[in-house]
Amino acid sequence: MVNFGSIKGRAWVFGDNVDTDQIIQGIHLAMLDYSEMAKYTFEMVRPEFAEQVKPGDIVVAGRNFGGGSSREEAPMVLKELGIRLVIAESFARIFYRNAFNVGMPALLVKDVSSQISDGQTVEANVLTGKVSIIETGVTLDTDKLPDMMLELLEAGGAIPHYKKRMGK
Repeated sequence: MVNFGSIKGRAWVFGDNVDTDQIIQGIHLAMLDYSEMAKYTFEMVRPEFAEQVKPGDIVVAGRNFGGGSSREEAPMVLKELGIRLVIAESFARIFYRNAFNVGMPALLVKDVSSQISDGQTVEANVLTGKVSIIETGVTLDTDKLPDMMLELLEAGGAIPHYKKRMGK
């Protein structure tokens, strides 16, 4: 079981309106191997991202993160690279749901992109909705996630959750 009570990692901060084509361009969707596809994550906006990201890092963004198409590849490539959590001021509805469907926690935190800087260490408790910036000592709050979303995360996503419920 993954510990969602304490996720600690280095922040990668993005602005508003980061769409799914900026996360992973459509031209790479023909690749069937997520580890291969992930090499192109954020290549248009932060070409260094896929090479420099480390397992446990956290993506922080402004408003409307994940807008555009409904591709589940967007949260999957982030997860493949080891991103443990996405925190944003708001999410496109389909990205938000796809994140949980693939087992990637996503937290809504007001004004988060102006509070956290690139490279700062962020510690988040998905169970309580507390997000702390280690270097500044600032703690930000969000609403507790619904139990259903926590169940999806604990199972590793929608498909493992379904299989568990069906006894498969």
